Amino acid sequence: MAVSRQVPVAVIGIGCRFPGGVESAAGLWNLLLEGRDTVSRVPADRWDARRLKAFQHPDDAERYDRGCFLDGDIWAWEPEALSVAMLEAATVDPQHRLLLETAWEATEHAGVPAARLRGSRPGVYLGMYAADNLLRDARPVEDCPDVVYAFGNFPANAAGRVAFAMDLRGPAMVVETMCSSGLVSVHVACSALAAGDCDAALAGAALLMPSPEWLHYEAEWLLSRKGRCYAFDERADGYVRGEGAGVVLLKRLQDAVRDGDRVLAVIRGSAVNADGQSERMTAPSTLVQQDVFRAAVARAGIDPGTVGRVEAHGPGTYVGDPIEYTSINTVYGRGQGRCALGSVKTHIGHSEPASGLAGLIKAVQCLRHGQIPPNQNFAAWHPSIPTGSGSRLFVPTDLVDAWPVPDAVRPAAVCSYGISGTNAHVLLEEASKPARRPTSGPRYTIPDRRLTGDKAQQRVFVLSAASPPALRIAATRLADWLDGPGGQVPLRDVAHTLALRRSPAGERLGVVASSRASS
Repeated sequence: MAVSRQVPVAVIGIGCRFPGGVESAAGLWNLLLEGRDTVSRVPADRWDARRLKAFQHPDDAERYDRGCFLDGDIWAWEPEALSVAMLEAATVDPQHRLLLETAWEATEHAGVPAARLRGSRPGVYLGMYAADNLLRDARPVEDCPDVVYAFGNFPANAAGRVAFAMDLRGPAMVVETMCSSGLVSVHVACSALAAGDCDAALAGAALLMPSPEWLHYEAEWLLSRKGRCYAFDERADGYVRGEGAGVVLLKRLQDAVRDGDRVLAVIRGSAVNADGQSERMTAPSTLVQQDVFRAAVARAGIDPGTVGRVEAHGPGTYVGDPIEYTSINTVYGRGQGRCALGSVKTHIGHSEPASGLAGLIKAVQCLRHGQIPPNQNFAAWHPSIPTGSGSRLFVPTDLVDAWPVPDAVRPAAVCSYGISGTNAHVLLEEASKPARRPTSGPRYTIPDRRLTGDKAQQRVFVLSAASPPALRIAATRLADWLDGPGGQVPLRDVAHTLALRRSPAGERLGVVASSRASS
């Protein structure tokens, strides 16, 4: 049966938080280029691994006392800025807060003020499943607080909370397929855009680890005794859990071009399927993985032999990695040039429902830069991986400066599988270089007030935040960005974006400057 082409979807904004102080897609890219290791001992405000019974066994110590954690206090936030009542704020699952923040940042990264979305039809599709915050605060039934507490912790309410905070009136739902939840949410969002259910979509996922209870389930047969993720490597013995969140703002490509949006990458095809009756419910199936790859490839209309990058699920499990390699090699192992295989989990751990978003964001950055960063923790192939078959797959251990498949539009693939048996696959393509001026849609102009002399280059840079401390943080971040990644961005563009592509908050600051030194 012929498969119809998928409606192309543009990725126009990204918001994220990952270990190693990552607070943006650019921050993740820098971490990958530097090859930083984010594994650490459990922060003091989470749990004391030494008091856990399982920790006493020497073979299990690293499992319970290692992970990849976000920096800072995961319970610290400004609820009023995110439309959360103070009554709820003390009990809301911090994962909800993380999704609120990264959803807001995705719109700002796209240059789409959240105020412009209010009352319109963007959809919200979020992946979640862990309710560690409830486990952390477990108490007898008679001591439980009122419905506010329960409402603030149900995973299903995360999407509704984002829709409420931003006044979004398209579909809002939470996808729960275990570790594939995030990438499945991207597929569902793309399908909704194609069907006309929404005009834009926020798709994302989050994981935080405030308590150790979930570890008891995973430690027995999923977590690494070495405290590291060795994807496709001979040392693979499981993964390390990692905190994180990622949200992408999506629009139909034709709408993004019409509206003059910056397109970061294009989703050409996506697919989701289930393992069905495999060896056991939790066992991956190489044949079913190949099926989901081929379905996405067919919808994308892309020759798999031209794909130069596959961002694998690659958790570093002894059984799963060889199965995934076989699946990827069967579909992508023959073709033009070479194909780089890697897994972001070797750098930031396995953020489970958010892991597919981490892989997607990494793939977008690879396409934007035309480079592939080295994969962490790889020295020699897993003994069960058949690498002597003339495959073009390779794991980069150094920066790949030139795209492995030259003289072609760059495509990349992203894989994600859930222990529930649900698999997801996405085919991305680099964005073309469109004309800067939109042919229709929203346009913004600044009045031409010509100045002379010393004031000829002076511009007004406006900042706003919900509170004075947050405003100071925003000013510091802007200054750091101007000194670093934004060093080559024209100041007129910075002033334009701050004035017209941000939603104003209660506390505001204006700075008049003519150069980076004076700003």
